[in-house]
Amino acid sequence: MAIYFDERRKTFYLESRDLSYVFRINEHGFLQHLYYGRRIPREDVGFSVALPDRGHGCCLPGSDRRQSMDEYRNECPIFGRSDFRESMVDFTFPNGVVGDFVYDGHKLYDVKPELKGLPSVRGGETLEVRLKDMAHGAVIGLYYTVFEDLPAVLRHAEIENASGEPMKLCRAYSFAVDFPGKRYDAVTLPGAHMRERQTERTRLGHGTFIAGSKRGVSSSQMNPFLAIADYAATETQGEVYGFNLIYSGDFAFRAEVGQCEYLRVIGGLNDYGMDKTLAPGETFVTPEAVMVYSDEGFGKMSRAFHDLYRDYLINPLWAKKPRPVVINNWEATYFDFDNDKLKAIIDSVEGTGIDTFVLDDGWFGARNHDRAGLGDWVVNEKKLRGGLKTVIDYAHSKGLKFGLWFEPEMVNADSDLYRAHPDWIIRAEGVEPCPGRDQYVLDLSRPEVRDFVVEAVSRVLRENAIDYVKWDMNRALSEIRWHHDYVLGLYEVFERIIGAFPNVIFEGCASGGCRFDAAILRWFPQIWTSDNSDAYARTAIQYGTSLCYPLSAMSCHVSVCPNHQTGRNTPFASRAAIAHLGATGYELNPNNLTAAEKAEIKSQVDEYKAMEGLVLGGDLYRLHNPVEENLFAEMLVAKDKSEAVLTAMRPLSVANGESVILYPEGLDENADYEVLPQKIVRKGATLMRAGLVAYFPFGDFGTVTYRFRKA
Repeated sequence: MAIYFDERRKTFYLESRDLSYVFRINEHGFLQHLYYGRRIPREDVGFSVALPDRGHGCCLPGSDRRQSMDEYRNECPIFGRSDFRESMVDFTFPNGVVGDFVYDGHKLYDVKPELKGLPSVRGGETLEVRLKDMAHGAVIGLYYTVFEDLPAVLRHAEIENASGEPMKLCRAYSFAVDFPGKRYDAVTLPGAHMRERQTERTRLGHGTFIAGSKRGVSSSQMNPFLAIADYAATETQGEVYGFNLIYSGDFAFRAEVGQCEYLRVIGGLNDYGMDKTLAPGETFVTPEAVMVYSDEGFGKMSRAFHDLYRDYLINPLWAKKPRPVVINNWEATYFDFDNDKLKAIIDSVEGTGIDTFVLDDGWFGARNHDRAGLGDWVVNEKKLRGGLKTVIDYAHSKGLKFGLWFEPEMVNADSDLYRAHPDWIIRAEGVEPCPGRDQYVLDLSRPEVRDFVVEAVSRVLRENAIDYVKWDMNRALSEIRWHHDYVLGLYEVFERIIGAFPNVIFEGCASGGCRFDAAILRWFPQIWTSDNSDAYARTAIQYGTSLCYPLSAMSCHVSVCPNHQTGRNTPFASRAAIAHLGATGYELNPNNLTAAEKAEIKSQVDEYKAMEGLVLGGDLYRLHNPVEENLFAEMLVAKDKSEAVLTAMRPLSVANGESVILYPEGLDENADYEVLPQKIVRKGATLMRAGLVAYFPFGDFGTVTYRFRKA
């Protein structure tokens, strides 16, 4: 049993193999947090609570001066009842603003209830604890799900207006947790378009550290991930607490060190501009937060996230199924294509192992550039004579599956759709809307707009034999402060379209990685990781992404050089080696390649297929961070440790430089491994402790790849 309630001590113990999460109903009736960390026995840990008498504070009614909510660690902190720190929930009623929430019962579920309208992780044993506001009648349900085999806790809240008057929500976060100390760093994944999810480590001082997004999407500027790490934590050592929000819109994490000299972390929907009033009887459901604990550094934390998402979030039909190896026409042709150019690309990949042709932007409406046609999902037969069927049939005749690009959430002003329904975009009354990439956002909070999008995309999929869809989204949301209703509408659209076409694999994209989040993985087993396909830039992007998200979720393509985003030249072999650390594909015109380069593609695809099982289901060990040193290295190890692959890049060649020795991780110490290309056999312990000398090719951005197989 993963959840245990000690009736005598009024204490809840949430447990996995490596984790304990403990809280109790205290003498004042609220939920007092006691412990979160490495597994401990089910004993009374109340002795560890410190309640000093601090001046210039407030205490709870009927208690001594030490019993202040400003001192207690709290599962659901509410501002005002002697707690002056960051709150998890905030609301107002017409007759008052302060709530007095106390325990009002709990319930155990054998199977985790679904979150209404929101994606979430599939789970088993779940605890619901109800808190009731004695002043107004509001009710908060706190939900906790744990896993026997993973150091993870799922949390969300459901806030019910059980009063007889309107209740205005000002904040509705998904979790709160208090740590009994302040010596922590915050690790986040900031960035920008084409340099998404760069790792950044910040020492937490007094006051509140905030990481979030107000862009209407989870964003490339800040991913909905936060790790709290002790000062000495590394990849392999130290305590790390990871937090990830399963949500695709505005979010915020807040980490506050207060006068008590310990840390409070809260997170959920960004409350900036929050505009939600609950009518009597109405309930608001917060997005699900995933909390992961590691006592062995960032590496163990990441592997727990990866296992959780592959096993319990991504659609089981696709989670560990081999992915399409695609050739995408975008960088080969951009908008300038016709039947003959597309057929030439299809012809050119024959015999390479590439198995899917993807037709990108420009196949519909008056879409000869990015300023027109969005929203008109009708084939442009001036470009594609005979319609999509001609190209699809040709691809299929050559043994290739067919994929198609959509951007269904958007519309150009120069489109038939906009001319018919200018009121369908997100806009503020009396204000000229801001365009982005010469396009506007369709208001998916409106049912008629959702119906249009669902039918427009579904019609194309019904009428054509399409195997793969790339779903793009190329601008942030503006003109409204509260984006949650849009996000809920988007999830409904995903469910209706993707649920109706279960045999089509959908890839997520938002200018590359501007909406790379766990909620998207509920429907899209892979996401275009970044519009920046430069191999060197991708090492940092993919490294940061892997802190939380599995390699199988990262769509990674080999592109042409000079690279279209950076102008950089990298070796063809290096581009492939880095792309193989995800769902691989190609973003170039094969007709411009030499016969030797086409033969190299065949070898590259064969190499990827040989390691694809590790990408889809293996354990990741990050060995070197390219942001911190002139070296990148990652290792993938099979769950049974029978095989592994180590890939490394030395970005800059150094004349008379130091020798690079790579130290593998994750192998079976007592097993013999054959190592290729060295053709040696050594014990796992020897390889991990003595290391391998890396002989990189001459020049910049050279890569080496080692393969390990139990002898």
